[in-house]
Amino acid sequence: MRVLRARLYEIKLAEQQEKLGAQRRGMIGSGNRSEKIRTYNFKANRVTDHRISLDLHRLDQVLAGDLDELVSALVAAERQAQLDGGNSHAS
Repeated sequence: MRVLRARLYEIKLAEQQEKLGAQRRGMIGSGNRSEKIRTYNFKANRVTDHRISLDLHRLDQVLAGDLDELVSALVAAERQAQLDGGNSHAS
């Protein structure tokens, strides 16, 4: 009975570790170029946030620290995502 209990415990532990590992892998992502969050285009003076499809044609101001419009858009998108069902990023 002890051997059976130990084996069941090991199986359950392995399942939990696999589940946690899958969650971590999902959070980290693959690092592929397709997972980019933001693009800075210096020639066009543009910053694009790909998570919320926002284009700002004031890259120079953003780099100087004027982040109000960008942050406000991200906050609004996060709120909308929460209202729409708890998804953490708008698509």
